[in-house]
Amino acid sequence: MKPRILVLGAGFGGLELSSILSDALGERLDLTLIDQSDSFVFGYSKLDVMFGHQEPNSVRVAYRHIAKPGVTFRQETITAVDPKARRVTTDHGAYEADVVVVALGADYDVDSTPGLAEGGNEFYSVAGAERLREVIPTFSKGHAIVGVTSTPFKCPPAPSEAALLLHDDLKTRGVREACEISIVMPFGAPIPPSPETSQALLEAFRERDITWVPNRLVRALDPGRRVAILDDDSEMPYDLFLGIPKHRVPDVVAASGMTEDGWVPVNPLTLETRFPGVYAVGDVTSVGTPKAGVFSEGAARVVAAEIIAGIEQGEQPSGYDGRGFCYIEFGGGRVGSVEVQFLSGQPPRGTYYGASQALAAEKKEFGASRRARWFGLNGAD
Repeated sequence: MKPRILVLGAGFGGLELSSILSDALGERLDLTLIDQSDSFVFGYSKLDVMFGHQEPNSVRVAYRHIAKPGVTFRQETITAVDPKARRVTTDHGAYEADVVVVALGADYDVDSTPGLAEGGNEFYSVAGAERLREVIPTFSKGHAIVGVTSTPFKCPPAPSEAALLLHDDLKTRGVREACEISIVMPFGAPIPPSPETSQALLEAFRERDITWVPNRLVRALDPGRRVAILDDDSEMPYDLFLGIPKHRVPDVVAASGMTEDGWVPVNPLTLETRFPGVYAVGDVTSVGTPKAGVFSEGAARVVAAEIIAGIEQGEQPSGYDGRGFCYIEFGGGRVGSVEVQFLSGQPPRGTYYGASQALAAEKKEFGASRRARWFGLNGAD
């Protein structure tokens, strides 16, 4: 019989897993990929949308393009997950599987930060980025704050990128001298595992007169007084607030009984949960890597190897090493990169590759290669 595999969530992890299994098993596979959305958006594209560099529709890749042997995509909303029975219920019906892979990512809880919804903006969701493309052009004087409200959060470089790209936008519009920019983060350095990357970002902040506020979180906003209240009760006045909202597992995952301390624990080598035949990858887990797409992708490769080894009765694959990299927008058409391994048994330390136009081209190729592998699309599609 064909192995029945359910993949919940069609982000980096779900798409990579489905592609690898299809390539390896073809029509011997019975994989159902479920996502409530009709299209995929690269996380970094939200910055392009936010600053008007790309139109919202141009960064969406429709799931209807998926045409892989053994893979069926379903646009449905998951309403219940029973990990013991490996049974998943959606708004369209129910599925039972031999293997379930939870790749549903993290949701955003804007309301957990008082005043954020009323007096600020978040740019981590597609909808938030779309709203800001209308808001940012109206900001021409005053104090802009890029602020983190909770940990952990996706893509640790993103707050720094937002501050640097905001500088570029204001400078292009000729209003930079009338504006202040501050960035509030809960770390002592912008990218803690990589001193070289952090130093490059701090130097970029100094060059652009961006104020760096380390080791602090934004606890609340007071929309009436237009102040951000930090976790030490200090206050910062603002005219534009760009927030990173609190992250949490989706409600359906929280209700499934799989979580501990807010996230899904997994075996760090195999990514299997405490429920046999149920794996979890990416932002929904507490595996110990950053919440970023490339780490989800790396975890998916390990789970794919585990599943293939089980079907083919082959050798057990080597475990997940927590290796990944992130591109970092420095503005001016230049992109840097940092590569880090988190699960080696040693303290993680990143390797930094300096910002350049060559890395900007590499980042573009990174996106194009995923569009081709996951959706069968070339650059003209």
